[in-house]
Amino acid sequence: MRIQLLIPLTALCVVLAAASARSDEPPAGQAAETPGRPIPTADDYAFFESRIRPLLVEHCHECHSRQAETPQAGLLLDNADGIARGGDSGPAVVPGRPDDSLLIQAVRYTHELVQMPPAGQLPEAAIAELAAWVERGAPFPPTTGPDLSSAGQPVAGQPIDIEQGKQFWSFRPLVEVPPAPAAGQAWIERRIDAYLMATMQTSGLSPSPRADRRTLIRRASFDLVGLPPTPEEIEAFVRDDSPDAYARLIERLLASPHYGERWGRYWLDLVRYCDVPEPWAGSGAAWLYRDWIVDALNRDLPYDRFVTLQLAADHVPDARVEDIAALGFLGLSPTYWKELKLAPGVIQVVVAEEWEERVNTLTSTLLGVTVACARCHDHKFDPVAQHDYYALAGVLASTRLVPRPLLPAGEAAGLLATLDELRTMQAQVDKLLAQNPVPPEDKTKADELKAQIKALRKATPAIDEPLAFAVDDASVHVLPDGPHRTMVEYRAGQAQDVPLHIRGNPLNPGDVVPRRFLAVLSQGTPEPFQHGSGRLDLAQAIFDDAAPLAARVMVNRVWRHHFGRGLVETPSNFGAQGDRPTHPELLDDLAARFIAGGWSLKWLHREIMLSAAWRQQSTPHADGQAVDPDNRHLWRMNRRRLEVEAWRDAMLAACDSLDRSIGGPPAELNEPANRRRTIYGTVKRRELADLLRLYDFPDPTAHSPARLPTTTPLQQLYVLNSPFIGRQAELLAARLQSERPADTKAQVSRAHQLLFGREPTVGEVTIAREFLAQAGEAGGEPSAVAEAWRQYLEVLLASNELMFID
Repeated sequence: MRIQLLIPLTALCVVLAAASARSDEPPAGQAAETPGRPIPTADDYAFFESRIRPLLVEHCHECHSRQAETPQAGLLLDNADGIARGGDSGPAVVPGRPDDSLLIQAVRYTHELVQMPPAGQLPEAAIAELAAWVERGAPFPPTTGPDLSSAGQPVAGQPIDIEQGKQFWSFRPLVEVPPAPAAGQAWIERRIDAYLMATMQTSGLSPSPRADRRTLIRRASFDLVGLPPTPEEIEAFVRDDSPDAYARLIERLLASPHYGERWGRYWLDLVRYCDVPEPWAGSGAAWLYRDWIVDALNRDLPYDRFVTLQLAADHVPDARVEDIAALGFLGLSPTYWKELKLAPGVIQVVVAEEWEERVNTLTSTLLGVTVACARCHDHKFDPVAQHDYYALAGVLASTRLVPRPLLPAGEAAGLLATLDELRTMQAQVDKLLAQNPVPPEDKTKADELKAQIKALRKATPAIDEPLAFAVDDASVHVLPDGPHRTMVEYRAGQAQDVPLHIRGNPLNPGDVVPRRFLAVLSQGTPEPFQHGSGRLDLAQAIFDDAAPLAARVMVNRVWRHHFGRGLVETPSNFGAQGDRPTHPELLDDLAARFIAGGWSLKWLHREIMLSAAWRQQSTPHADGQAVDPDNRHLWRMNRRRLEVEAWRDAMLAACDSLDRSIGGPPAELNEPANRRRTIYGTVKRRELADLLRLYDFPDPTAHSPARLPTTTPLQQLYVLNSPFIGRQAELLAARLQSERPADTKAQVSRAHQLLFGREPTVGEVTIAREFLAQAGEAGGEPSAVAEAWRQYLEVLLASNELMFID
């Protein structure tokens, strides 16, 4: 690790302060730190519902709930107040401090007086989850839904009312309400503006002036392609006074092949993409799915078909061979190790955990509904019954994760059979040669097998083509295989309905639930799925019965990435525990027009970015701050922090070292010589690269609805010590020397043009020249001058002005 003092420190701090001067507010949507107990998020509540409430119901509520005849020790564990108040021994938990919490001490059996449950200690995994819950602050949702009995079912008399549930705002049909008449018509460019203007005026607000052209082109370039405009592109746009100059800029960016890279990465967050899954997940080229996403977005594949192919490309009659790669949505699902030396009951639990993860990712991504909370009981807050969960789980219980070549079905089957044969032959070779010494006859046999392998490979044209992580229809069955051993059997081409698991326990089955869609989103009574696993039926139901919700969710995601905050601030939870829309009529209008426009995402980008609202300045003013400091009415643009991908790519572009080639296998991001866009950096499910880990990259083991930007000391240490940052500073110095030789002022000016899209101020030039001159005064050795330039440019590369968008 390289740790060096930046000298003279005071001068460079002034440079950094100057570059940071325009970023004096937190990014939109980033809450200020709150001392004490953290505010629970929707993810915290989802964790509680899926992991903690079932534990409490099964192991604690018999003695510590309102359903108990006499709550033991005065402790109630079925409501937030009871947990906070505690029992005879005091509070049950200390939020954020599991080691100091009586509940955790009791279940760990480390408390000298209290050890729970008294019948025997919980499994280590359950104790770890309880500790993780307390570490999160012990979030417990407010009790607004029906109470649960000790069996984990709704109390008698409180069934879910599906018809009433359909009246919730996000489950209702789209209603197009024309925007209310408002003054300021000259400001309005699109229908979006009319809705926003009406709500602004109701609150006594007025919109901000339009941003200058340098700001607009930089904002648009990062929004659509994730790369900064070149100084030449900026100057051409500034000088272009034609009425359609801005519209042509948007069209050019939407047509760029880099558009799919930028927006593809957002989608990959949702579907927990990784290049290197679990070691037991089998072989394949995950990047085929990533490249399919990039290509589909570049082609503006309609969103309904975009999703349908990802769920069921193998069942879509007119799908292309290349579309098999789209099945990575499910094919790259996390899998858990199944130790077959254990009893079937253990493996059944593992398989059920996989179903839960896939149900959660699927419904959170596409529908904004936390269906996985209904695994153990009817949803506490939303009209989703436990039967709904197992209706979807049956689809996944009929779907097998398999590698598939991008070939027609017949050729693919032949290639897979050949690969199996080659693996069998290679295993025989390895076994023969593992002997020490190898008998001559076995050596001869091994050589013969090697020759057969070589001939078979030569006779198979597509033998080295990469395999996609995909799926096919096959029902999974966990069967006994002798005493305390298990066999997992897949029955190809078969589908199955699964039984409801009482309290979420697969060892306690209930009624078998037919595979079908969610009742609350269905038109009438949901019909059982009829085609294979039901994946295609599911996709069709999402874009038929649930089209209004699917459109609202996707429109809100796109809006959030453009404005820094969503019309709904919980992008993957449109249920009762999620936020309500700030502009419901605007959301419905955009969703309805999104559907009417053929589900075109590029249409949606165009509609948003051509609005006057998107083109506003981001600078706050006193009147707006006094009325709406959170900018919920969008009286100005939100200043936003670049994601790590865009920040790294911007550095590579400024240094003229960016490899702009599209697609292909990933490259390791920890290698300083890696010049590819960050979307092509290797993402390992269990071990992120340092850059990604430090700069808020999402956990690839789970669906990520939104990134939460942080500022930490480790980020600054990374900048000071990163070989990558140092390398880019050296490359940028070489570029400046080449393009503006022997002219310090011109080089400083060019650095600001390349990094920030503007000329430096007089003060910035003065500080830079004084700092760089000291290296010359100290002897003027070439190495000293080069080191001064490197340090100076490292500061610019790490400055807020490069990292934030106005």
